[in-house]
Amino acid sequence: MAATENLDACAASGNGSRGARRTLKVEDPEAGAKAPEAGASRSGRPQRGMNGFTANRKHHPLAGARSGDDGQASDGSPQPTGKAKKRRKRKRGRKVFARDGVRPAEAAAPAERIEVRPANAPPSIREAVQPPRRRFNDDLPVFAALDLGTNNCRLLVAVPTKPGQFRVIDAFSRIVRLGEGLSSTGRLSRPAMDRAVEALKICGDKLAGRSIRRARLIATEACRAAENGSEFLARVETEAGLKLEIIDRRTEARLAVSGCGSLVERGTDAVVLFDIGGGSSEIALIDISGQRSPRLANHIVSWTSLPVGVVSLAERFGGREVTRQVFDAMVADVTGMLQAFEGRDRINHLMKASRFHLLGTSGTVTTLAGVHLGLERYDRRRVDGLWMDNANVDLMIEKLLGWDFQARVANACIGADRADLVLAGCAILEAIRRVWPSERLRVADRGLREGILSELMADDGVWRRNWRSGARP
Repeated sequence: MAATENLDACAASGNGSRGARRTLKVEDPEAGAKAPEAGASRSGRPQRGMNGFTANRKHHPLAGARSGDDGQASDGSPQPTGKAKKRRKRKRGRKVFARDGVRPAEAAAPAERIEVRPANAPPSIREAVQPPRRRFNDDLPVFAALDLGTNNCRLLVAVPTKPGQFRVIDAFSRIVRLGEGLSSTGRLSRPAMDRAVEALKICGDKLAGRSIRRARLIATEACRAAENGSEFLARVETEAGLKLEIIDRRTEARLAVSGCGSLVERGTDAVVLFDIGGGSSEIALIDISGQRSPRLANHIVSWTSLPVGVVSLAERFGGREVTRQVFDAMVADVTGMLQAFEGRDRINHLMKASRFHLLGTSGTVTTLAGVHLGLERYDRRRVDGLWMDNANVDLMIEKLLGWDFQARVANACIGADRADLVLAGCAILEAIRRVWPSERLRVADRGLREGILSELMADDGVWRRNWRSGARP
């Protein structure tokens, strides 16, 4: 925002002192001219986004509206405030005082404004204030990441900031349940595909409205497992204008780790990172006891992807009415899958120390964190990075087991969309805790999209350039 100068508030110092000089102050007749509208394009040219779409940006509904705070009169002329308002009116002859025998006609002529200050006085505000520094936010390259999972469709658009960090400038998330019924039929249903396509159309519009430097649009387990997954992606490309790639499970695990690197503190020896999805659950064992590299994914020593997630597990065991017996059966089922994971012991020598912990990135752990905090409305800022000890995790699982379906629906951090899935997620979490017992669990409200953005920006070299000093890509 451009700096505003109140020049009439400058006091003339040293009036009447020896060596003072008399300076006639001439005001700029164009002072206070209307500035360009906020958000207006500097170049005036339409920007071209992804897939050849041309952005057709609309003005904000409030753009150009006059209010009492914008410094403009109703006719568009500048509206001065305070002392500047009174002095300007006297100068222009709009306010006339008839006193001491002076006729109004004689008082109407404005007098010259004289500023007297010593010869060695510091410069005035007009001379001393430097012009505002140019902002380079508009010059930063824009990156995008889209993750179409079994349960959710999520989009992030961001620009790089400090090394290893970025700022989100647009986002979208919607529960579409693409994998609904997949475990029993082996195919994506027509209603599920319709929901996903409608969400992806919104994502396509958001991307078309920006000039995207690089993007990666991925699809995960639902499209991997479905017989008609490729047909569905062809429909997405036709109707939403987006070309999605189906990534393998190893890539999915790596991206989840890349997205959570900043939540693994210095001094940590080992971490078990897990991402409980809708149709699969990725688990990565990370050894950082030696010298740590900038990319956490480089320290993965073993990983697995379980063919089970909250949607598929809830469909097999039931998600609305979950008794203690049903919950224990779900835990035993997932534990058996983990016992078959050959690389599960790769960090056992590091698990006994306090420098080891679990790191969960999924809707299950963020929901538990929200319930633990007693949030009346989910707040990502309070959840992301939260530490929970074993006692707190146990308490939250027991609390959810004690609630019926309607009680889970009524909770602001669960709601109707997750009420039949959250206990299946808790069963997967419980199985992970039994195989890799830890004193603490860290909650991450981040994952694949953040990992995609981090890798895109690192590969593009944006953090090696001095964007803040004005260097262009």
